[in-house]
Amino acid sequence: MAEAHAKHHDYHIIDPSPWPFIGSIGAFVMLFGLVGWMRQFAGNQFVVFGVDFASPWLFFVGLAIVLYVMFAWWSDTIKEGREGAHTRVVSLHLRYGMIMFIASEVMFFAAWFWAFFDASLFPNEAVQTARVEALGGQWPPVGIDVLDPLHLPLFNTITLLLSGTTVTWAHHALLHNDRKGLIWGLALTIILGLIFSYVQFYEYAHAPFAFAGSIYGSTFFMATGFHGFHVIVGTIFLIVCLIRAMKGQFTPQKHFGFEAAAWYWHFVDVVWLFLFFCIYIWGSWGAPIAEG
Repeated sequence: MAEAHAKHHDYHIIDPSPWPFIGSIGAFVMLFGLVGWMRQFAGNQFVVFGVDFASPWLFFVGLAIVLYVMFAWWSDTIKEGREGAHTRVVSLHLRYGMIMFIASEVMFFAAWFWAFFDASLFPNEAVQTARVEALGGQWPPVGIDVLDPLHLPLFNTITLLLSGTTVTWAHHALLHNDRKGLIWGLALTIILGLIFSYVQFYEYAHAPFAFAGSIYGSTFFMATGFHGFHVIVGTIFLIVCLIRAMKGQFTPQKHFGFEAAAWYWHFVDVVWLFLFFCIYIWGSWGAPIAEG
């Protein structure tokens, strides 16, 4: 009888899981709460079925649900891998999935680059005359003082490039079963990622232009801000990998979790290089640089 139920293939038929359904509910609550938060920020109500949801609390409830689902779902995935469910075929498909995810992220950032280049390359061809007048027929727009690309942006560029070398060091250490090198490489990468996020926050706090009021500020903060969010996500990803490495869960033969984190981090590095050269250097060329 046991032989009839024995597995004779390399594919992983997962057990029924509640996490996709619960995660969808959490995402909906988070989106609904975000709308209510924005309505409150604008000084308006958000009444549904006689209840005013104009507050940030529902957003944080949804966020807590999503974060818990992420923890529980990925814990199940790690458990399945340790139990031998991630065969050669399954591991290959996990890699395909990560590649497709990164490809979708590339298109996500392509949209923000498209918005930036649309405004910067054709400042005289705006559909609305008011926008043309606001730009002054040039880019950066008239009256905008830009950030010095050779100051904090250059520092952050060097920081991320160094983090790319340390995560590669950690990967090579893992392949050679050098546990100490793996842990040190991951720890240094995390530290560099935290430094980048702090410098980015400091730069935003002292930026000479705001998100609202100019298309330069809008495209700048949307593109660099979403990249900063990805750096935070990647740092959390690497922290989880560091904890797993300290527990001895990665081996030279089976370490896709770390590999996926390294791919994601390299993707973040490459996107920043495009942001640095396109937005910080080329996009601010010829504009007055803000002091301080």
